Amino acid sequence: MKRLSLAVAAAGLLAPWMYHVAQSADAPARAPLAAVAVQASHAAGQVSYEGQVEAVRQTTVAAQVPGAVLSLPVKAGQRVQAGEVLARLDARAADQASIAGRAQQEVAARDLERKRQLYARQYISKAALEQAEAAYKAAAAQATAAQTTSGFHVIRAPYAGVVSAVAVEQGDMAMPGRPLLTVYDPAALRVTAQVPASALRQVSVAQARVDIAGRMVTPIRVEILPTVDPRSMTQQVRATLPGGLAVAPGQFARLWLPQGTASEGMALSGDNLQVPLKAIVRRAEMTGLYVLDQNSRPLLRQVRLGRAHGDTVEILSGLQAGERVVTDPQAAARAQ
Repeated sequence: MKRLSLAVAAAGLLAPWMYHVAQSADAPARAPLAAVAVQASHAAGQVSYEGQVEAVRQTTVAAQVPGAVLSLPVKAGQRVQAGEVLARLDARAADQASIAGRAQQEVAARDLERKRQLYARQYISKAALEQAEAAYKAAAAQATAAQTTSGFHVIRAPYAGVVSAVAVEQGDMAMPGRPLLTVYDPAALRVTAQVPASALRQVSVAQARVDIAGRMVTPIRVEILPTVDPRSMTQQVRATLPGGLAVAPGQFARLWLPQGTASEGMALSGDNLQVPLKAIVRRAEMTGLYVLDQNSRPLLRQVRLGRAHGDTVEILSGLQAGERVVTDPQAAARAQ
């Protein structure tokens, strides 16, 4: 009798759980995820080459005279105007030399005036007058040199631009030739890429395009350097960018050229894959999208992107034609 009571109690405890399971099984299924089948589209053949943004005009400012760095009124990333003070060096010794030079020039000037008066009265020879004139010229040259050297202790911007690097700190000792700061002109930038010499014989650089951070830009001028690197057999191609772009030297870019017979570079010839731009998932340094498997389950897959065309983007690797891509990554993440 006691065992029977325990069995009845256990059945009473299990009954609600069994009802819950049955009720869950009868619940409506989750709505299917919106997805599109990846299709291969035919596009004009193009080849891309990795490049880098460079400043057409970039200057490394160095000291011309030794001296301790007293002040650095600018910092990296700051815009400066032409002639603006970038650094000041200790110029006390140079200032004293400049004062002494001016004093010597004044003494030589007074001596020359006296010699001229004496020569006019024929009290001294012409050789004595010429000696006084030479002494004055030497004193004037020394004074000018001392004053010019004193001005070297104030470092000024050679043109309007942006300070990209500051190589010293306040209190450091500046020496002639030692870099202090680097300034570049943000209005004059270009993309430089190494392109196989054989590929350049098959394409027209007039149709070149530049991809920077997913934005396609038409360069205002394309230049091919005549020399060929004997190791890589490549030539340097420089594409000058239009002004007003929010880019900086050192930034990664791609140079796109019409495809010829060469196969170097990253080619997009014939068929290429396009997916909706909204399907792309970016997490830290990973770029991917959700792909439905045979059971319609979303799986996150890493892919490599190409160029963006309006609301679509090219997939260079990680995806095959015919696969289904989820167009709502947030819904796919919840379903997963």
